[in-house]
Amino acid sequence: FWHPSYDDYPVVGISWKQARAFCNWRTKFRNDFLHNNKIADEQAFRLPTEGEWEYAARGGQELVKYPWGGPYAMNSSGCYLANFKAMRGNVTADGGFYTLKVTEYSPNGYNLYNMGGNVSEWTSTAFDAASYYYISDISPNSEYNAFEDDDETLKRKVVRGGSWKDISYYMQVSTRDYEYQDTAKSYVGFRTVQSFMGRDLKDY
Repeated sequence: FWHPSYDDYPVVGISWKQARAFCNWRTKFRNDFLHNNKIADEQAFRLPTEGEWEYAARGGQELVKYPWGGPYAMNSSGCYLANFKAMRGNVTADGGFYTLKVTEYSPNGYNLYNMGGNVSEWTSTAFDAASYYYISDISPNSEYNAFEDDDETLKRKVVRGGSWKDISYYMQVSTRDYEYQDTAKSYVGFRTVQSFMGRDLKDY
């Protein structure tokens, strides 16, 4: 997918480790530019935590099923609201066979595209099916960068949002899944975030 025709499509085929490496490169590239222009450094680019991803996916709404609100994956006119595997496994019913341009469907309340469907997204959070039972509500995150010789279960990372090959259940803002940190899939991509510095939102 290196061809310019895919410039407006989500990045796929990137492992969790490669996504983290991109964040490091992007941070250095940005801060080198700022330094050369005598501007203060910014916070590092990074993968979102699972909690941050879900907060962004909700788009400022509470108790919603999907990033667009819900409770259905199609509107009243019968048009699908995301790129996913509709009905009983029909991957072309929504107009796409694989990924689609990121602006193909409307953004959520935070103006973020594809928080549900198109491609699943890596988070920085380590996956454990029982983590909701022991992680603090104050800082609900657990991270672990597994080594090559670690057990396979330690290499699982949370992916969110569902993809073109998933049913609508995986697009729900509360649904979590996982992939292994050293694997690259045609249905998993990523987006980067920066920690907010605490300035006035009107500055942006």
